Amino acid sequence: MAQTITFNATNKSAWIFEDSDILTSTADGTTCPDLVITDMNSSNSTIHTGVTVPEDWNWGNYLFDGTTWTIDPNWVEFDPDPSLGLYPEP
Repeated sequence: MAQTITFNATNKSAWIFEDSDILTSTADGTTCPDLVITDMNSSNSTIHTGVTVPEDWNWGNYLFDGTTWTIDPNWVEFDPDPSLGLYPEP
């Protein structure tokens, strides 16, 4: 089982964490094991625990309403231009 943090306005699943990770949402952001997510806070996001994450989950490609996962119809896979140096050469 896992946890996901979703944006309230869209139900977009933005982050996945282990269920054992401690997540705390305040007005200033959401504190996670290794970072603070400043654009997700107690007024604009929800932490869902005990969820089974789809195997093909990727940032932003799924919506989660607290019960059901659905593919985001507006999601576009990121395909970087290799000339930008975002990934090391093989």
